[in-house]
Amino acid sequence: MKKFVLGLATLATLGFTSCNSDDDGGTPVVTNNVTAPDTYVFERDAASTVSFGGQTTRIQMAQEIVSGLVNTANTELTLDNMFAHVENANDFSDAALNASDKSVRSKVAASTDYFAANTTDASVIKSTFDLYIQDQVNNVFPNWATTATSGVAGQIQQAGGGSTRYVNAKGLEYNQAFAKSLIGALMVDQILNNYLSTAVLDAGDNVANNNADVLDGTNNYTTMEHKWDEAFGYLYGNEDNPAVPVLEADKFLSEYLAKVDGDDDFSGIALDVFNAFKLGRAAIVAKDYDVRDAQAEIIRAKISQVIAVRGIYYLQQGKANLGTDMASAFHALSEAYGFVYSLQFTRKPGTTEPYLTKDEVLLLTDQLMTGNGFWDITPATLDTISDTISAEFSFTTAQAGS
Repeated sequence: MKKFVLGLATLATLGFTSCNSDDDGGTPVVTNNVTAPDTYVFERDAASTVSFGGQTTRIQMAQEIVSGLVNTANTELTLDNMFAHVENANDFSDAALNASDKSVRSKVAASTDYFAANTTDASVIKSTFDLYIQDQVNNVFPNWATTATSGVAGQIQQAGGGSTRYVNAKGLEYNQAFAKSLIGALMVDQILNNYLSTAVLDAGDNVANNNADVLDGTNNYTTMEHKWDEAFGYLYGNEDNPAVPVLEADKFLSEYLAKVDGDDDFSGIALDVFNAFKLGRAAIVAKDYDVRDAQAEIIRAKISQVIAVRGIYYLQQGKANLGTDMASAFHALSEAYGFVYSLQFTRKPGTTEPYLTKDEVLLLTDQLMTGNGFWDITPATLDTISDTISAEFSFTTAQAGS
């Protein structure tokens, strides 16, 4: 991501504008007087006001859980405990994670805007991740040395002596489905529908306190500043230096923002997201909430686009390998499955709605799993699903799929 890092100093010193957004971020139309810093550094009395330790912790926990899904020594209870960690339980290899009172499961489908009044769907989504764990341990682990065939779980090797993939009876890699679904249900949902929500940013006395620089307890930040930083943390929290992120610092949203940015059709999206985070945070310091909210809309559009682009990309990669390298096809389609599932957590700018609803998403994932799943899937079905997704955005299936 060299072009991303090198672009920071150049663009950050320019004047900024607040934006009205179309579905993919829009064109800047309203001038404002808020200036973002060159890097994500904000201080009060020469001390940092930026804090997002909980987000870093959950990203690191999630990485261990995903790795644990391909370790046959793990029991269902072991993985369940990692997912729903309780303070001081010995669930992880990192003592700091074990000491934490955070858990991944508690923040899955837990945003204020989408799930505070929709606990039924939230419970179903959490249960979906529980089922990934259950089926991996009880159906895939026992067949770890079995050659997978249609209707039979087991292992399947990529062509030319490539990686061995471990799939369920329908060809789905649960570790990939879990990881990519978690990008939506945790990272995207918490960023777009929770911490960037006006219901969270402006809750209670947050506006009055931010206006008066009333700090959050003994902390060096206002509550509003902290909420914005927590959104930032779900994307950049595992960076060595989050103030100047280079991306691909984890296997979740950070990695896939980088991958989309590396596609010439979407080049610059990473810098757009970073600049919006910086400008929105600077607007909070400046008490300019119109500019803040405009940046939140840009972030919603751009991050939603990442999920859609990668979903289509993997659908098309899977299609390209069907019939010739089924292990590679199944691997790509398992990643696609998770990204398609994640579309229900996206957010259309200016609305409280995802680009595709829960029911629309489940219809698409059901199509992927019809009959014997990936063993039976056809190129025509993969194209139809891809086109259904791209129709909701301002890019084509061809652009996202290459």
